[in-house]
Amino acid sequence: MPADKTFEVSRSTVIRAEPASILEQINDLRNWTRWSPWEGIDPQLTRTYTGPSSGPGSSYAWQGNRKVGAGKMTITQSSPERVVIDLEFLKPFKAKNVTTIDLTPADDETRVDWTMTGPKTLISTIMGVFMSMDKMVGGDFERGLSQLKSLVE
Repeated sequence: MPADKTFEVSRSTVIRAEPASILEQINDLRNWTRWSPWEGIDPQLTRTYTGPSSGPGSSYAWQGNRKVGAGKMTITQSSPERVVIDLEFLKPFKAKNVTTIDLTPADDETRVDWTMTGPKTLISTIMGVFMSMDKMVGGDFERGLSQLKSLVE
């Protein structure tokens, strides 16, 4: 797909921990309630977990208010260095994106890169007139990485 038909949002941080400690928080979607930047936005949020408890095939669906909408995340690949997640938004608009979280160890630290890519849809193009996808999601990624860092360190 041509670059002008896709978007990419990426943020990173360095965490003073082994990759395995970080992977444990990412690879089990139930742990996301401890660090996800979207937790707490809707106290009535309903969550459904299916598949294995962690790793490929593990899935998390949510249904919430208009701020969090509804959607589903499914881990499609998992290794000590990378977790790949198919992300499907159902509400407030439909979209299918891919999220990757890369873990790169260096000495007693691990660089964590959180990236989301996807096609520019009509809705995202219209929304992009007012605010870029990077501005809409980048701050959330930064907050999530900060919370993950606090949790693991």
